[in-house]
Amino acid sequence: MNNRSLEVVKDIYKPYRYTISGQAHILESTSGNVVVKSKEKDLRSLYQYLESRGFSNFPLLLDDSREGINVFEYVPDTKMPKEQKAMDFMKVVALLHQKTTYYREVTEDDFKQIYDNVLEQIEYLRYFYNDLYERYFQIVYPSPSEYLLLRNISKIFSSLDFASQELEVWYQKVQKLSKYRVCQIHNHLSLDHYHKCNKDCLLSWEKSRQDTPVLDLLNFYHCSYFDLNFEVLLHEYFRICPWSEEERKLFFLVISLPLKFEEKGSEFERVKKIREVLDYVFKTENLIRPYYSVQEEQQQKNFN
Repeated sequence: MNNRSLEVVKDIYKPYRYTISGQAHILESTSGNVVVKSKEKDLRSLYQYLESRGFSNFPLLLDDSREGINVFEYVPDTKMPKEQKAMDFMKVVALLHQKTTYYREVTEDDFKQIYDNVLEQIEYLRYFYNDLYERYFQIVYPSPSEYLLLRNISKIFSSLDFASQELEVWYQKVQKLSKYRVCQIHNHLSLDHYHKCNKDCLLSWEKSRQDTPVLDLLNFYHCSYFDLNFEVLLHEYFRICPWSEEERKLFFLVISLPLKFEEKGSEFERVKKIREVLDYVFKTENLIRPYYSVQEEQQQKNFN
């Protein structure tokens, strides 16, 4: 952040309270509260584009004329149950994707690059957990963490098998497409970046770009899967912004990849980390299963 520009803004607003929250500097003054952040991209143009698409759920950019910084309006946050806030948040994200959707011509490498990246992750995780299993299996008296992994390793391999099979199915389907959906994604989704007071407001747009909406939900799922009921949240999102079968399949197969276990820390910490890996696998499987059950029922009806 440009300290000289920041000092000029302080001199203008003469704050009676100055708070640093992450990368944001909050200035509270008698003339109003503002937020100062480093200028990392042209947010003025981005906000104008979003407004042209009928989306205005972002903080007002008060001043972007100073070197190295942006000055925003301060948007307070209303205290509410986390689940309720997450539902409102998901509606705003769905509107962002829905209102900025357009379709881009497919190039030869668009889907191949995704396929190669996901396949590389699958193969790496399979090798990693195979190596763990072989090492732990040779231990006569395994520790609690080693025993916990040995007892449940089949669930991890099942998730990798599912992801591998679905990746091949997805790749076969998308090769027939001539266009694919692109929209403005926030690319840094978190409940911490959503304030709700007099308006619903997504904060921290510095990483925003145009890409598939799948990326936004992948990032949000990985950081919030344990605390939120994603079955309800996805239902609300898809109600507002429906996805194609290919988009859903890509999302489900990527979130089904198990987390990597970090072999560090005390025995208690290692048990906790393996438990987190397994909890992720179980929660993700429970989230995905109903969608595939409905699909199987429909296929059976069509067959009959």
